Amino acid sequence: MVSRVESAAATRRALVDAAAELLDEGGPDAVTLRAVGGRAGVSRGAPYGHFPDKEHLLAAVATKSWEAVGEQLDALITDRGQAPSERLEQALTGLMEVGRRHPHAYALMFAAPTAEHPEAVAAVSRTHDQFLTIIADVIGDPQRARPIGGLLMSSVHGIVAMENGGHLTPEKWQTTGDELVKLLIDRIA
Repeated sequence: MVSRVESAAATRRALVDAAAELLDEGGPDAVTLRAVGGRAGVSRGAPYGHFPDKEHLLAAVATKSWEAVGEQLDALITDRGQAPSERLEQALTGLMEVGRRHPHAYALMFAAPTAEHPEAVAAVSRTHDQFLTIIADVIGDPQRARPIGGLLMSSVHGIVAMENGGHLTPEKWQTTGDELVKLLIDRIA
């Protein structure tokens, strides 16, 4: 028998998943608490029992997205069968794939989390620390990992923005976003 707590947690997960689907399909305007309830197969009022407003629901989607990236990074950190630079490349291209496949969720991920959403703040912080661990493995200097991490993260963010906006094309620049990531890693390794 499923307890009330388990049932509530399952409903919350279903609501966050439904919100992520609606976000992918139509952007933030497509995400309403009523539409999320309908998509999740619960009463249209059920989301209000889990989220005070749309902002909190979207913060939960961003948190879930960061946690998924974090799981991938955990696997890369423990995979010592690859060279550190290969793990870094996979980490950065994995983040780029989120931006390519889920541009609205990616935008939410890079919106500044506030103290109102401590789960989002924790997920962002944890993931940034994971990236820094991978970068430190590549460069061999934990002190330099932060500025280099800032360079890499801002570069990846710019690549995703240019790709999603149609401004980074092989025809124009004679390169791809993935090739640019390799170039960046080659410069720091």
